[in-house]
Amino acid sequence: MTTPPLPRLAPIPASLPDSVPFVGPETLERRRGAPFRARLGANENGFGPSPAAVAAMRDAAAQAWKYGDPTSHDLREGLAKKHGVAPGSILVGEGIDGLLGLTARLFVGPGDMVVTSAGGYPTFDFHVTGFGGVLDRVPYRDGRQDAAGLVDRAAQAGARLVYLCNPDNPMGGFLEPAEIEAAVARLPGDGVLALDEAYGEFAPALPRIDPDDPRIIRFRTFSKAYGLAGARVGYAIAAPGVIRGFDRVRNHFGVNSVGQAGALAALSDDAWLSGMLAQVADARARIAQIARDNGLSPLPSATNFVAIDCGQGGDFARAVLAALAERGVFVRMPWVAPQDRCIRVSCGPEAGLDAFAEALPQALAAARG
Repeated sequence: MTTPPLPRLAPIPASLPDSVPFVGPETLERRRGAPFRARLGANENGFGPSPAAVAAMRDAAAQAWKYGDPTSHDLREGLAKKHGVAPGSILVGEGIDGLLGLTARLFVGPGDMVVTSAGGYPTFDFHVTGFGGVLDRVPYRDGRQDAAGLVDRAAQAGARLVYLCNPDNPMGGFLEPAEIEAAVARLPGDGVLALDEAYGEFAPALPRIDPDDPRIIRFRTFSKAYGLAGARVGYAIAAPGVIRGFDRVRNHFGVNSVGQAGALAALSDDAWLSGMLAQVADARARIAQIARDNGLSPLPSATNFVAIDCGQGGDFARAVLAALAERGVFVRMPWVAPQDRCIRVSCGPEAGLDAFAEALPQALAAARG
């Protein structure tokens, strides 16, 4: 019997590779045939969520037969109060990744120019190309994203959308609020800035932006500081008219009820959040010291990870990464030169950092050998 041909894809997805930006640690564990001793590569919060969030999700699980509230009403109300905006300025979605996909779908058509950083967060690029956008990439400047350069390039290219992550993934750098505010003031009139603040809770300060400015969409998440990466809950802050635009394209039942309950409980547990931020700061300091103990240079970080300069090019850093994986330590690295001279190590409890401290000198020796 002849096998029927595969169905014909639409032109844009047919032109794209069948790959996604990240290979999950679970896939890597299956390939190596053993679990990792230390899971320090995905910028998850290894210290875990608030006990109040865990209890709320446990209680909500019994009601999982219901669809989640498609408006995320209670969570939107809580977020609006926290940020001092109207509930109509808040959109809840399936993590920042899901919201970035909706943003690309809403603002990017085939052939539209989109400006981002060379070597920045690859999932944004993935979404833009998936909707037929054309990426124009601005190099990092002094190891940080170049806010002024991004806006200048957008004006020159007539870009529809500009993406900026602050604090930055994958390098951990931080742009002062005044620098971002100056870039916002120079945005092209019809441009939109997607300002990814996934690591905002770890930052010393964030820019002051008018929530009614229709050119700015700020993205936040419960995946990092709040330790709820598996719940997939993120949110956007923008002008109400922009938020209403997302109702044209979003998955209305995409945010599950258990995740909504956990996020709302986490939002109310300020004491837990404060303690967790202190734990992350201690872990950052330890990762930096482990790097220095091995003759490497940690980069300044305002996130829950540390980028470590391995002192040579990308091939050497990849060899270090592979040698760490062989020793049961999962970390990641930037994907574009010159940032790919680094490996990126997420903060986590002492046991994981102990494993990293043990494996790193062995991995460096293997890479050099």
